[in-house]
Amino acid sequence: MDALDILTNLGHCFPYFQPVFSADEHRVIGYEILGRYTDNNQIISLGPFFQDKSIPDEYRLEVDNVVLTKALELATELDSDILLFVNRDADLLIHDSGEEFLQFLLQFQAKGIGLNRIVLEVSMDESKDEMNHLLNYYRTFGIKIAVDKLGDESSHLDRIGQLKPDIVKVDLMPLRSMNPAPAYQDILYSLAILARKIGATLLFKNIEMTYQLQFAWQHGGRYYQGYYLEKPLSNFIARDTLKNKLKAEFHEFIMYEKKKLETVFQITESFQTKLQEILSKNRKSMNIEDLLIALGKGLDQVAFRIYVCDEDGFQISPNLFKKENEWELQPEYMKKNWSWRPYFLENLIRMRNDKRGLLSDLYCDIETGETTRTFSYPLNTHEYLFIDLTYDFLYQNDSLL
Repeated sequence: MDALDILTNLGHCFPYFQPVFSADEHRVIGYEILGRYTDNNQIISLGPFFQDKSIPDEYRLEVDNVVLTKALELATELDSDILLFVNRDADLLIHDSGEEFLQFLLQFQAKGIGLNRIVLEVSMDESKDEMNHLLNYYRTFGIKIAVDKLGDESSHLDRIGQLKPDIVKVDLMPLRSMNPAPAYQDILYSLAILARKIGATLLFKNIEMTYQLQFAWQHGGRYYQGYYLEKPLSNFIARDTLKNKLKAEFHEFIMYEKKKLETVFQITESFQTKLQEILSKNRKSMNIEDLLIALGKGLDQVAFRIYVCDEDGFQISPNLFKKENEWELQPEYMKKNWSWRPYFLENLIRMRNDKRGLLSDLYCDIETGETTRTFSYPLNTHEYLFIDLTYDFLYQNDSLL
């Protein structure tokens, strides 16, 4: 579409609205405002027009204001707690220190569109220092900030930490496979932890299939958006239109997750029982190396590394390591300290107080690169056993993956 055609036919520009649904209420909590243009009864997205840097800023701003004016006029009929997600190019915001956009929004405050309902979306690529100051200024008026353009290629975790947005949008378009790359899941896990730390809400967009919705739910998503839920429309929809559907789907997700957790609990209990049996038979008559060898025989199809640490995280035994289906002792690991590992000391305290073993979350072993979990077990109040589980064992018990 030629830019001049759009500029000379501003009456053909109008908004579309894509609903945003929440996990906690199972209903519409907001709409993203999108620009559209009609040409010979064909509806065309204005996205390429707004993103075309060759078009002068004032022209893009003019079209943007036409779309936003029409959108906010229509939005006055919505409930007073509905959020309105507004995309605006950084260049269009900072050319006058953001005052024009602010004054534009203030005009609608008297019509019932409070600034606390506006969510300004910015791309992480645009979030420079000058932009950060402007966004903080907008916050003083109650405007919420959302950062976008997050996927598997870059997490921008440092920038997100500095900006501390209210909402972080995550694109699930890369998740078009039922088996996403582990690195992608790791980025989302880190993003979920960071969002929790800074008090941000995760919004997953481009949800097109059931498993993507489940993935978003499993990874801490509170808000959801995508064609699987509802496509962009020229009108608003009933807030509870998907309430029953979402309630039913989330129930399935919950049941699946409960089943996985129950399996993890049962496997943890079986490890607890098996270790108690091995230890009761061998521990009193053996030194620590003999004890490791006895454990290796008992856990031959389960583990690939076994060792013992003291209460400060210093290794007091060699590694018993399985190499080419044979166990070998690695004395060079003695006296190494592992207290720097995440949750290490916290788990020691939990084991000491509960007098029970713990099964770790899934992670990638630094030395072997193998996906694993570690079962930790308190031998007494001063010594703790660590058993790294093989991928084959996890695969056979797929709830552990």
